Amino acid sequence: MLPWSNEPIGQELNVAFVIDKNLLVLPSTTIDGRPGRFLFGSADPRTLLDSNFAQAARSFQLNERESLALSPAVEDLHGVADAIIGADVCDSHAITIDYHAGLLTLQKYGIRSDGMTVFTYSAAPMINVVVDGRTIPVIVDTASPDTLTLRSAGTSGPGRRSAHVQIAGVDFGNIDVDYADVAAPRIGNRLLSRFLVSIDYGKREVGLWRDPRIAL
Repeated sequence: MLPWSNEPIGQELNVAFVIDKNLLVLPSTTIDGRPGRFLFGSADPRTLLDSNFAQAARSFQLNERESLALSPAVEDLHGVADAIIGADVCDSHAITIDYHAGLLTLQKYGIRSDGMTVFTYSAAPMINVVVDGRTIPVIVDTASPDTLTLRSAGTSGPGRRSAHVQIAGVDFGNIDVDYADVAAPRIGNRLLSRFLVSIDYGKREVGLWRDPRIAL
């Protein structure tokens, strides 16, 4: 039983996504009626439009009947996407990402945390990850296709290395992570996809539920 499966109709809206190159792509959505390669970026506070795609975008269409207001920033996304849809479209509501079903659910009622490990945050959505026995706060970033990107300071320098990783009581053993010159550590879809992930942008909470339908 999924934590949010019995909510009343009208309190949630499902948007299908596909995983391409370990990124969440929203193929059925449009921006001002224009299709494109749109990613969902859970850690981006504001929607970003690629400079080659940019117009005076005002509306993000989820389907034929539902749309959300946009006030995006413009940036060179280097061909990765035409847009990265940020947390601004969620307003103060919550989202749940079901990697197994390929559904992004916008929830007006917030997180239903039964069975979930819940983390609180103050800025970008964050959880705690145990790396080689040390607890590290990391940003939940669905625009990252990687496992973990950690600060290289205090290590033998930038590069990929093996680390023992535990998340929400789940022991992943030794996995490949990236050490780089980053402002803040981040967790990406290669690990997030093992969980049902809920983010309540109003209450500033992240919930993780280990999804038994997906192998470690």
